[in-house]
Amino acid sequence: MPFANDLIAHNRQQLDDVAAVTLPSRFLFEPAKVMAHLRARIVCQDAVLAQVEALLKVVKADIGERERPLSVNLFMGPSGVGKTEVVRLLAEAIHGRADAFCRIDMNTLAQEHYAAALTGAPPGYVGSKEGTTLFDAEAIAGSFGRPGIVLFDELEKASPEVLRSLLGVLENGRLTLAAGSRSLDFRNSLIFMTSNVGAQQVQHLRERFAQGWRRWLGLCPDEAGERERALTRSFDPEFLNRIDRILDFQPLDEEWLGALLKIELTKLNQRLGRQGRSLWLEESAVEWVCRAHDTRYGARALARRLRTELEPAIADCLLADPAAIRLRAQADDEGLRVLVERD
Repeated sequence: MPFANDLIAHNRQQLDDVAAVTLPSRFLFEPAKVMAHLRARIVCQDAVLAQVEALLKVVKADIGERERPLSVNLFMGPSGVGKTEVVRLLAEAIHGRADAFCRIDMNTLAQEHYAAALTGAPPGYVGSKEGTTLFDAEAIAGSFGRPGIVLFDELEKASPEVLRSLLGVLENGRLTLAAGSRSLDFRNSLIFMTSNVGAQQVQHLRERFAQGWRRWLGLCPDEAGERERALTRSFDPEFLNRIDRILDFQPLDEEWLGALLKIELTKLNQRLGRQGRSLWLEESAVEWVCRAHDTRYGARALARRLRTELEPAIADCLLADPAAIRLRAQADDEGLRVLVERD
C-alpha cells in the first residue's frame, strides 16, 4: 500500500509542523524581559547585548543542536567592563538569584595537575572513588524550563592541560569524570568564558594612534586584528574552534561615568531601602565621587570609591542619628559628608 503509506507519512509531517508552530517553548524565560534587566545595568556594550539577545532567542526557540551545550561564548575585554556582570544578571533574570550559576575561577587552575580539580582524581589516587569535582552539577543541569549557566572566569590564567580537558564539554556537552563512575551533562547549559587577553595590547595600540603622525593622518588602529593575534597566541585552534561567539567588550570611557554612577546608586539605595532609608547626591558629591576616575579599571573603580568614601560617610550619619530616613550627600574642600534631610 505505497499510496497509503505516503499519505500517513504526509499527515504525520503536517501534525509535526503544526505542533512546532503551536506548542510553547519549554523554556520559561522571556528574552525581552531578560534583556531589559541587562540593559538597565550594563552600559556601553550595545553590540555585545545584541548578540546575547540573539543567543537567548535561539535557546527560547529550542532549535539548537541536541548533542552540545545550548551556547558557548567567550567574553573578551579589559577589567571592569561588565563581562562577569552579564552572567550574574542572566542568572538573576532567569533563575531569580544572581549566584544561580556554576563559576569556575580559572585563576586557581594555573598548574597542569589542577585538571584533576575539574575531572576528578584518576583511578588509584586519593578521592578517585568519590568523583569529586569543582563543578556544581545542579547549577550546570538547570531544569526543563530553565537552562543551567556555567562561567569559566579569567580563562587565560588556566594551564593548557586544563583547557584541553574542557574540549569534550564544548564539543558534545559531556564531561566524564576521571574515575569513570559518572559524567556531567552540559547539554542544557549556557556556557560563558571571560578573558582580558589582548586588552593591554589594544590599549597600547589606541594610545599610539591617539598621538603623533598616526593621529594627524586620521589612521585607525586595527583593534580586531590585535585581539585575534592575542587569542591565537593564548589558545589552541581546536579550543577556539568550539566557541560559538567571541564578543568584544568596549572600555568604559569617562562619558559613561554618569550612567555608571546612577547604576551604583540604584543598588546602594536598594540596600538602604531595606531599612526604609534613601539617599541622593548633590552635584558637589557627584563631582567628588567621579573625580580622578581611572578608566583602566572600569566600573569596579567607581564601585570601590563608593565603598571606601561614600559608604563610610553614610555609616557616620546613621550611627550619629539612627532614626535618619532621608539622606543627602554633599562635598566641599574638607571632603564628602552625608547629612539628614529634615522636613
